[in-house]
Order: sequence, then structure tokens, then C-alpha cells
Amino acid sequence: MPKSLAPPNPAALRACMSRFATGVTVVTYESDSGPRGATMNSFTSVSADPALVLISVGHRARCHDQLLDRPFCVNILGAEQEPLASQFAGAQNAAEPRWVAGARIPRLENPLAWVECDPWRSYDGGDHTLIVGRVTDLGHRDGDALTYAWSRFGTAVEATDGIEHLI
Repeated sequence: MPKSLAPPNPAALRACMSRFATGVTVVTYESDSGPRGATMNSFTSVSADPALVLISVGHRARCHDQLLDRPFCVNILGAEQEPLASQFAGAQNAAEPRWVAGARIPRLENPLAWVECDPWRSYDGGDHTLIVGRVTDLGHRDGDALTYAWSRFGTAVEATDGIEHLI
């Protein structure tokens, strides 16, 4: 039987994982007091059929309990939307969001892409809950993407030739 190894220190794990570049999203939802959102970079596509995506929400996040059982929208941010990422991460004096009027689920104006979801399943993930949403609507535009790596925002420049035909 292999020897059991001690788990890594949480700070060391965060430092290691910061080397993995991700996109930046703001997950929005309707709360009892109006539209709300939270900046998240733990987001991924899970399945094409049925269309499912996953977000990972910390148990201590203010939005945790509200996202467990209500529709949400994943707004994938463009490079020019860093102030929105900061605002929904709790920065003071950051950009005020503009919302799409009449959207079924609160959605930010002009994200690089957006994915509306109904709750499908949730799973325990240690100090996070993994929430899988069933995609009900989506859209996108052209432009550069906002990224996050090394604990800093960056930009992924839009490619002229993608691999969409392979996916």
C-alpha cells in the first residue's frame, strides 16, 4: 500500500494554481434585493449534450447559498471589462454595472460571451460547492479576453483562426 502523503498547505496550493491562466467571469443572479454578481475564474464547460457548465463557489462566499437553487448567468469578460471584474470582486469605487433590460436572468451588458443556466446538480467540493448548470441560452461577440494568472489580470488577444471546428 502506498504511503499517504500530507496534503499541501492551502497557500502553497493557491500559489501553484495561480500559474494556470484562466478567463474571468462574473456570475450574475437575481437576489431578494435585486441583481447581484460575483467574480469567478473557476468555470468550465462540462457537456455538450446535454449542455452543462460548472462553477465552483466557496462556502464562505456571500453568493453561495443564493446560487444553489436559482438560475444564473456566466458573463465571460472582455479585456476592456477589468473594472467590472474588480467591482464584483468587492473593490471600492469600481465600475458600476449596466444590466441588459428584460433579460430572464440578470446579465451584464456587452460581455465577451454569456451563458444562462438553470440549476441542474450541485456537489460537495471541499471548501467549495461545485454547481452544474443546464444551459438555457447563450451568446458571444468578437474581442480580446480578460485573463487571470499570477494573481493578476491580463489579456488574451483574439485569434484570427480558431479551433471551433474541432470542438
